[in-house]
Parts: sequence; structure tokens; C-alpha cells
Amino acid sequence: MAPTNGVPPPPKKRRIGVMTSGGDAPGMNGAVRAVVRTSIHMGCEAYAIYEGYDGLVQGGDMIKQMLWDDVRGFLSRGGTLIGTARCMAFMERPGRLKAAKNMILNGIDALVICGGDGSLTGADLFRDEWPGLLEELVSNGELKADDTQPYQHLNIVGLVGSIDNDMSGTDATIGCYSSLERICHAVDDVFDTAASHQRGFVIEVMGRHCGWLALMASIATGADFVFIPEKPPRAGWEDQMCGIVRTHRQRGKRRTIIIIAEGAHDVNLTKITPNQVKDLLTQRLRLDTRVTILGHTQRGGQACFYDRWLSTLQGVEAVNAVLEATPETVTPVITIRENKIERSDLMEAVRLTKSVSKAIEQKDFDKAMELRDAEFKEYYNSYMITTSTDHPRLRLPPEKQLRIAIVHVGAPAGGMNPATRAAVAYCLTRGHTPISIHNGFPGLQRHHDDKPLGAVREVKWIDVDPWVNEGGSEIGTNRGLPSADLKKTAECFELYKFDALFVIGGFEAFTAVSEMRRARAEYPSFRIPMVVLPATVSNNVPGTEYSLGSDTCLNTLITFCDAIRQSASSSRRRVFVIETQGGRSGYVATMAGLSIGALAVYIPEERVDIHTIARDIGFLRHNFANDKGASRAGKIILRNEKASATYTTQVIADMIAEEAQGRFEAKAAVPGHYQQGGKPSPMDRIRALRMSIKCMQYIEGFTGKSPEELMQDDMSAAVIGVQGSEVVFSAMGGERGLESVATDWKDRRPKAEFWLGMKDTVDILSGRPKAGTPCRECGRPL
Repeated sequence: MAPTNGVPPPPKKRRIGVMTSGGDAPGMNGAVRAVVRTSIHMGCEAYAIYEGYDGLVQGGDMIKQMLWDDVRGFLSRGGTLIGTARCMAFMERPGRLKAAKNMILNGIDALVICGGDGSLTGADLFRDEWPGLLEELVSNGELKADDTQPYQHLNIVGLVGSIDNDMSGTDATIGCYSSLERICHAVDDVFDTAASHQRGFVIEVMGRHCGWLALMASIATGADFVFIPEKPPRAGWEDQMCGIVRTHRQRGKRRTIIIIAEGAHDVNLTKITPNQVKDLLTQRLRLDTRVTILGHTQRGGQACFYDRWLSTLQGVEAVNAVLEATPETVTPVITIRENKIERSDLMEAVRLTKSVSKAIEQKDFDKAMELRDAEFKEYYNSYMITTSTDHPRLRLPPEKQLRIAIVHVGAPAGGMNPATRAAVAYCLTRGHTPISIHNGFPGLQRHHDDKPLGAVREVKWIDVDPWVNEGGSEIGTNRGLPSADLKKTAECFELYKFDALFVIGGFEAFTAVSEMRRARAEYPSFRIPMVVLPATVSNNVPGTEYSLGSDTCLNTLITFCDAIRQSASSSRRRVFVIETQGGRSGYVATMAGLSIGALAVYIPEERVDIHTIARDIGFLRHNFANDKGASRAGKIILRNEKASATYTTQVIADMIAEEAQGRFEAKAAVPGHYQQGGKPSPMDRIRALRMSIKCMQYIEGFTGKSPEELMQDDMSAAVIGVQGSEVVFSAMGGERGLESVATDWKDRRPKAEFWLGMKDTVDILSGRPKAGTPCRECGRPL
């Protein structure tokens, strides 16, 4: 078929366009990479529209086909490499008419757009107008009916790229956790100078219409007060804020941190400025106070692990949504609920988002909070409970007040300290007595009554408040179990009159509670509520898809891998085999592989043999033979520490180097305990608060039950966890309990590992051939 009016014939393969629009956000490049490579993998062609809607209107060189290697190195880059720009022309119908013509000229009938609610609203309007735009192009003679016939339906899929996390219907938007990380790093740095001089700091963060960044930063840094647009402080807030700060100072706190969203206002919508807050602290409390405005530093820099993971999985899902769409399919936006990627109605999400701003304008702040989502409101309430423990109306009567023991078990993990801090603050607010057990169960068994200070200690607020951003375990942790001396453990429970036990840790914590639960018949003091909050870099606790510390570990690991890749790329022809932690679970290796673009990942769940390594060496040979001098060509293979007893990290690196025959080099790198990280990531901090408080509230639900009733109740020994789109408590014992149906005791991991399917995504996006694929060099099956 010959071209008509300069319009080429319909392409043999479907063409999918990808563009970024609105404000840039870390992770956008990961989405572009995922869309491009998934499209190619699915037999389609991928096109990038440069400079957002402006490129769509301008056409020409602004719309370019993207090949596999064109997105190499995208994952670790900040901003958006295909650009974004304001486009007034697209807001008018003539501009959209040009855009429609340019899409047809390039054979594109599907668009994946990563941007904010304004950009995505424009995309949906474009889709609605599409049939009329084609008719107009034909009627005014710009195109012929035959030209437009193959493009009767336009598919649009939205990805939300926004550091503000202001889209309703999703827990997180691409870029929001990277921005939160920038804020927390800045506030963490302020901590030292603030405490040194006993100063106050008022820190302004982004968020004109959404207080997510301000609220989460306040939780993650233990700020004394927060101002957000959705929930302005009540009349007389000046007295309330100064009262909280004064109380904290009287308790011994040396620093004061106030976080304010740039869109903060009072109940009358009168703007509250950082300088106004600073003057109040200076004049009323005689507090030396400084203002820090973080500005655009919040937007820049590399994406954190979570944003790379989210953008990659959402980009893959966007291509699937395009290929599965029908003319009747409503325009979807790819969202996330807890740990589950979902498709939602784009315009319903936009409608709810805009209704938040409308509710604020109408001073209906309760409605604004409800419209955000249940999680946002829950975080706000949790923050208010824990930032100040003086809430008389929340205090329980004496007969309902409990002695709650808190213990850390297993290896250190980021989030253990913030979780303990949150639990203690909640206990003090409610009138409970929080008791820390130092150095795990061995500490309880051997040193509970040491003089002058034993391992069992009642905790004050000022003891734990500084732990909000501290890594490791301030009360000490180890792998010791109750079974080392069950009798002594039970005697201590009885001696100190524990009414409940809160265990924070990994698989050993799970095992510890299992041992005590099964010993209840012999030891009555174990007949109390026991809850496990998973905290381990390995993320291998049954009953949850997320563990505190895993995000911190992955952030630390990808920073290490990015630095290693830079070294590998500088010499161009170099492969690094990097060993990850994780025990017998390949979670860390697989998630890191997804977020750095690893060439291959070796995990215990899949057999690593000579054929696997040979296949990957063949793949490496092909890659280096065809890199044509490309930059950023270093390769990384990740190997879980327990992937194989024979093929160690060094052995694999040596085998690759030997078989490379001088074409490229191979080195081994072992980050070891560095992966446990320093300060906990913002995600681990805020989830520590939320899940700790849920655990305390869960324990309170058993108040009034007798020891015999608790012994018969399977739910009295439980694990809190994220499962799909929900946070749930799962019984450890019983016929359908985690111990019997969900635990692989031999390999110390869940029987069903939710993330295993993502391993295929790692291989797809790296282009790694499957077993049996013909070798590109010799044609023999790999």
C-alpha cells in the first residue's frame, strides 16, 4: 500500500507511545524504560514523545522510536530524560488536532502518560475527542479516510508521577518516596545542630494542596508539630503548638522541629508562614529558632528503591493494560494499594483528587481528610497520638491498663527503633506501662535482675524519642530463643507481670513466639497476647509481604550497586557479581535486580547450575560484542548468599572471567553487613509507626480475657503483615495457622513467596534469554 498525503501505511507491529508530563519526579525514567522494553518484549514498537504534550503537538523529531539499548542506564537517573514542558497549545482543540495528526503520521494509537492529575485529565480528554479529531482531519483535507481507518480507537493509560502523592485512589505516586527521602535526610542533618545549640527549626516542604510530604516527614523525623492543608490547626493553635514544645523541652528534649507544608493555612484559610511560626517560638518561648526552606532539592536526585520498583512494575502493567484494552475500556490509571499493583478508573481518581481541593476551599476539612484515603487519616491520627502523650481523654481506666513487654529478636533491621518509640508513645498515651527487654531473650534469661541496671526496664518517653531515626537496635537484639531456657523465661514473665508481649524481629522472632505459644500448656505465664512485627532485611517472615528494614536494606544496596556500575561502565567491558544478603530467601536479590536493571539474579529458590552460568556467559558475550562503544555498558549480576554452595560469588566471577577470553573482565563484590544500612529509610520509619500502633490496638482487643480464653484463642499469638492490598493479623497456631500451612521451616521462609513472579520481570527487562533459546553466536540452544 503506497503512502497517501505523506501518511505511511499502518505498521506491521503495534506502536505504543510513552511520554512524561507536568512536574518531573524521580522514577519517571524507570517507567519509560519499563514501557519501552516491555513493549518490545511483547512484539510492539515503542516511541518516546519528547517534552511532553509539546512534543506531541510539534511532532517531527520530537517523536522518536526507542530501541532496547536506548533506555540503558535510565533507572539510576533523576528527573525525566525524555523531557517535560508546559504546553498551552494542547489545552486548545487546534493543538490537540495537531497532536492527533502527528500520532497517525507515526502510526501510534496508544499512549502511556506519566504525570500529575492535570496531565492525565488532558490525556482522557484527548481520548474522548479522538473520533471527532479524526473526522475533522479528514473533513479539512489534512488526511484521507483510509489514513485514519486503522486508528479509530485511542488507548490511554495513566501513570501518576508526582512528588506530592496527591492522587486519590493510590497509596503512592512515582517520586513521592524519593522526595520524602530528600526531606528526611535534610531534617536528620538539622538534628545535630539543633540539639547542639538547643535550637528550634521551622522547615518548609513542598505541598501546595496536599500535606502528604509534610505529614510523613513529621512522622519520620519526630517533628513536634506539623501544618498541612487538609487538617489545619484549630483556633488557638499558637497556644497548642507552644504548649507541646514547652512540654517536650521540660522533659529534656534539646531540639524542636516544626514542619510546614507550603500550602499551610488556618481554619479560615489564612496562610501560615514559616516566619510566622518562627516568630511565635522566638517571642513566646524565647527559643532560638531558624527557618529552612528546602525548595527544589526535594524534587531532584536519583530515585530511591521504592520509586524504581514502583515505576518499573507500573510501567509493565501499563503496557499490559494497553494490549488488553477494548474500545469500551475506561481509561485506566495504574495505582498501588499496600503491596498490590492495580488498575483504577482514571477520571474517578482525578474527580476525587479535585474534590479534596474543593473541600478545603469550602472549609470542610473532615471531608478533605476522608477523601485523601483511609491510610492518610490513619497516619495523621497516629502522629497526633505519639507526638504528644498528654491526651487525658485517650487514657484508659486503671483496670484496662497493661504492662506490655517489648523485645527485639534476630539480626538488626532498620525500623526496629522507630517501631519501639511508637509503641512506647502509644502505651504512655493510653496509660499502659511499656517495658523494654534488653538484649533479647538471653538478656531476659541471664540478666533480668542485674544490678544496678537489669535487662527489664520500664521506659519513659524521653528515653525513646531520639530513636525516631536511629538504625540498629537501641535495646539490643540477637538470635537467642526462649527454648534456651523456657522455664526461666516463663518465670521472668511471671515475675515482671507481663500482660502482653510485642516482638519485633525476623524469622527468629516468629520462631520465639511459636515456641512460647506451644509451651502455654506447661507455662501459664505465656497465656498472654503476643504479636510479631516483622523486621528483617530478608523479608522472609510468614504472614507478610513486607518487613521493616527491607526497604532500608534495598536503598543501601542499590546505592552500592549504582557506584559499582559506575566503575564497571567506566572501563566499559566489565561485569560485577555482587553478593546480597537474604538467607534462603531471594527477595533482596530479586528486588534489587528489578531496581538496578541487573543482567541476571541467582537465588536459592531457583537452581543455579553450570548450564545457567554458561547461558549467561553467552548472553554477556553477545552484549559486549554488540555494544558498539555504548556508554553505561557495565553489567551487574546479583547472587544471593545462599544461592549455591558450589557456585560462590567468587567462583562465578572467575568462571565468567575465564570464559570471556579477554573480551571483558569480571569482578566479585560483597557488601556484607553494609546492606543492613545506617539510618532507617523514611518508608521503614513511617510504616514502623503505623504498624506498631496497630499492634498495640490489637493487644488492647484482648483486655478482659482470661488466660484460659487466651490459650484457646488462636489469634492471641499473631503476626501483623501486609498481604496484597491489606494490612492483616494472621494467627500463628491452629489448623490453618501460619506455623502449619504457610511456613517452610527448613529454609526459614514462607512456603508461598509473593515476589517470585517478579523474577521473570527482571529477566524480561534485562533481555536475558531463557533456557533453550538459540545462541546468537552459534545457533545452539542455550
